[in-house]
Amino acid sequence: MTAPAAPRRVAVVLHDAAPSTFTACERLRRCVHEIAPLPLTWLAVPRHHGAPRDAAFEAALGERLAHGDELALHGWSHRDEGSARGALERWRRTVYTAGEGEFAALSQAEARLRLRDGRAWFEAQGWPLHGFVAPAWLSSAGTWAALDELGFGYACTLSRLVALPSRRSLHAQSLVYSTRAAWRRALSLGWNAAVARAERARPLLRFELHPGDAEHAAVRRSWMRLLAAALREREAVTLSQAVQRLLVEEGEGAGSRLAPG
Repeated sequence: MTAPAAPRRVAVVLHDAAPSTFTACERLRRCVHEIAPLPLTWLAVPRHHGAPRDAAFEAALGERLAHGDELALHGWSHRDEGSARGALERWRRTVYTAGEGEFAALSQAEARLRLRDGRAWFEAQGWPLHGFVAPAWLSSAGTWAALDELGFGYACTLSRLVALPSRRSLHAQSLVYSTRAAWRRALSLGWNAAVARAERARPLLRFELHPGDAEHAAVRRSWMRLLAAALREREAVTLSQAVQRLLVEEGEGAGSRLAPG
């Protein structure tokens, strides 16, 4: 007897939700919903680049939650304020991430403080909180320890979805576009088409969309076309739902142990 095919899923994640980016995020959401009314995971930043609380923004996120989307914590300020050691780390944290890798080098105590403040913000709104995704997917060893300590349900790297505290993980490569320059946008088109082909048989595919991804026509057409194709073969889930499926299916070998650091 032929074994049944493993279920395949797709998660659409909207990054950097903040008062200053929300109009762009809403445009992304509308583009996604032109394809299908999917459940989305919004990565919310409580104090983006030091901005104060914004009641209208918080109300808008609450409305998305009421419509079946998920809200996850995406750092505190989204700004890397630490000092880098060595040329490679300096390049990664200032050029590659444009100084946005907030949790890249935090100690456990520093990460704990920001994560607690983020959790408190969610609690003040009455929002459930299951997951944390570090800005630029860069989490220090101290950050992973603080996540375990504070009882988060999942986190992500660029290529893995990680259940906490077990750190059972699933390979889930992200489709990510870089829109800061024309040459980056051009490279992104070919790169993400290749990733989508290479990952076609994987259990989970992640579309990690940023506010600028609806502004440039070629980029917008690319991810919308790839998402429409993925939905012909995959069930749409939030990241929290994907983790729940992983934990149910882990006895069938769907995951592996990850020791981030």
